[in-house]
Amino acid sequence: MPPLLAAIEAGGTKFVCAVGTGPDDLREIVRIPTTNPKATLAAVTAHLLHCQKVHGPVAAIGVGTFGPAGVAPGTPDYGKITTTPKAGWQDTDVLGHLRQSFDVPMAFDTDVNAAALSEYRWGAGQGSESVLYLTIGTGIGGGFCWNGKLLHGLLHPEMGHIRLPHDLVRDPFAGACPWHGDCLEGLASGPAIEKRWQTKAENLQPDHPAWELEAHYLGTACADFLCTLSPQKIVMGGGVMDVPGLIEKVRIAASAQLADYLRHPPIQAGLATVIVPPGLGSRAGLCGALALAMGACG
Repeated sequence: MPPLLAAIEAGGTKFVCAVGTGPDDLREIVRIPTTNPKATLAAVTAHLLHCQKVHGPVAAIGVGTFGPAGVAPGTPDYGKITTTPKAGWQDTDVLGHLRQSFDVPMAFDTDVNAAALSEYRWGAGQGSESVLYLTIGTGIGGGFCWNGKLLHGLLHPEMGHIRLPHDLVRDPFAGACPWHGDCLEGLASGPAIEKRWQTKAENLQPDHPAWELEAHYLGTACADFLCTLSPQKIVMGGGVMDVPGLIEKVRIAASAQLADYLRHPPIQAGLATVIVPPGLGSRAGLCGALALAMGACG
């Protein structure tokens, strides 16, 4: 029998936790509101201890977290959420808390890197060597998987904070990022949409001009990533991408930005097989945490 694993998708709004042996065997899925670290992590631990009583001991734990975070094993900040804008969560030692109750191998990475790994293995990226996962929601983040390996460097990718050309005549909005103002996240995240248009994104009709502007920014970012990372798949998840027709608009905008420079059949065909929705849907992050746990098992 495959080992029982624990998966934790640590989000800024909620933590999603489960145990299981694979993407088609996820049990005891719960959603725990992200309040303060002490209360949230105590609830996570209590749930996993309950799962062990019901299903037996877990062999490893995988955590995919909001960031920035320390993702390099052996460094002082490994397992910690570091300079996050989430109030009260700066320098939270997530793995340190879990180790107080569980003596098993653990793996820790960003939620978007985890999602990239799960989409590569089991989702829309199957059969591709290189998969970029972007989430467009409360924040914007990106993870990159190459032949099953996740991209790390000095830290981890912070794709939501790339700088884009900003036409202040077309879009006089100053941006919503507390660090960079009009970076990608500051211009195109859910909170940026709400602040610009004075209503939540879900209240805007699909034909609202907001979505042409949104597609312009996201398409520009996709074109940038196609020119730099050259992913075979760009998987676009997150709540904002649920808007009907948005992903088609993003493909059109990305094609326009590339300007027929990258002459490769999937690109010339309109990017329909390159820029795609998640094959795992909203489970990409949780399945990614499970994939991290699998890796921790060796």
